[in-house]
Amino acid sequence: MGKKSNKRSEYVLFNVIYEDGSQRSNRRVPLEALEGLEKDLPARQIIEEQDREVAEKSGKPALAIKSLVRA
Repeated sequence: MGKKSNKRSEYVLFNVIYEDGSQRSNRRVPLEALEGLEKDLPARQIIEEQDREVAEKSGKPALAIKSLVRA
């Protein structure tokens, strides 16, 4: 039997506001993606990629992000 990994994934939560005025709360972005000099900039790219994947599965177009705020 293998050992369980003690490494716990940590996330930063973001509230996302879209161009159409809709909002999604508590979108998760891995903490290690935000540790560089760019601060929260990679979060937008990660959330946009998540949105594209959901849009492909649902058949609906992805919405454009207006702003991101840490939750």
